[in-house]
Amino acid sequence: MEWVVGIVTQTPAWVYLLLAYLVWIGIKARRPGQVSLTRLAIVPALLTAWGLHDLVRLYGIEAATVLPWLGALGLGALLGLWLLRGRAITADRTRGLIHRLADGTVLPLVLVAFALKYTFGVVGAVSPATLEQPFWRPVDLGAYGLFAGIFVGKFLGYLLRYLRAAGPREGPLRT
Repeated sequence: MEWVVGIVTQTPAWVYLLLAYLVWIGIKARRPGQVSLTRLAIVPALLTAWGLHDLVRLYGIEAATVLPWLGALGLGALLGLWLLRGRAITADRTRGLIHRLADGTVLPLVLVAFALKYTFGVVGAVSPATLEQPFWRPVDLGAYGLFAGIFVGKFLGYLLRYLRAAGPREGPLRT
């Protein structure tokens, strides 16, 4: 039990703030609403930046680290686009807003992504050699690239629909 207390107390405050923000975003996404593209870009940007930061910090920039992460990011982006399939989205280009339906996938996805990243962070802090083992490095890079990619893909789906909207007026969009 001591080690759990040690892990929790040694976790930087910004990690808890990030968790609170991600939970807040996930809860808000469960209701339909209007949102700007800038706001929609925050979670993909955060998850991508966090993944890239740890990629560089833990593994360095080399083909063996970047390629699995980029592959997982691309796969995740396709999955994110797929999650938006058939969903009606209305763009208001005059106000720069997208009206989106309720999205029940955001909260579970951010919680799983955070839990994985936190777990790998703890493992890296407690036993850095573990992440250097042939199995764990690609799992770490792949899992986080996948989750960042899902949010990147969802953002791209919203962006494409926004850009397809006719002029500055409102127009319903569907894939």
